[in-house]
Amino acid sequence: MGMNSFIDSVDLLHRQLDVQTLRYQVTANNIACSEVPNYKKQSVNFESELKKAFESRDNEHNSFKMTTTDARHIQSEQPRDWHAVQPRRVTDYTTAAKANGNNVDAEEEAMNIVQIQMQYRLLSQLTSFEFGQVNTAMKKV
Repeated sequence: MGMNSFIDSVDLLHRQLDVQTLRYQVTANNIACSEVPNYKKQSVNFESELKKAFESRDNEHNSFKMTTTDARHIQSEQPRDWHAVQPRRVTDYTTAAKANGNNVDAEEEAMNIVQIQMQYRLLSQLTSFEFGQVNTAMKKV
């Protein structure tokens, strides 16, 4: 395991912890607004965009590249840097709403909170494990 993969792993874990924190805030806000007329629930989109960035990086070596000799020429799609992927708040306008126009299911959101907390705990343990691996490697040197 190279130093770069360690840094990337820890960076990704920390970003994921930040996303889970944002998810927790967004979900808690959904619960708080569960009786507000016409409020639409929100969620956080991150993993699907991250996956697209990784796929664009992985497919780069076997993708078709066009040679461009002028800035006005059509550019080949550049691989997306996963470091640049940011979590996005997404508002759900599609889910069926209650009579007051609100589409929050408080019970479902409460279950989401439990899931977010469990994922956060797991990510924290993985982060500790990464640093534990480095400590073990350093003791052997």
